[in-house]
Amino acid sequence: MKLSAPESLSLESLPQRRQATVAAIDWTHLSTPEARRLRELGFDEGVGVEVLHRASLGKGPIACRIGRMTVALRRAVAGAILVSPVTQ
Repeated sequence: MKLSAPESLSLESLPQRRQATVAAIDWTHLSTPEARRLRELGFDEGVGVEVLHRASLGKGPIACRIGRMTVALRRAVAGAILVSPVTQ
């Protein structure tokens, strides 16, 4: 299932320090434990998110801010989260 929204991109592709809003999550792309973890962390449509840091060499986890929490997500999980950058 391919999700799309106007002017949206995956959380994995969002530039660092750019604020965005979660537009959609492709739950079918995630395993049951991954989907449960995202829900427990508060990931849902309309939630604000920001990429803080990426592991070097384009591999490894991505550190994100959601609300006041900083969480690390695997790149595959971040790729299932579609975001719309906040215009400033």
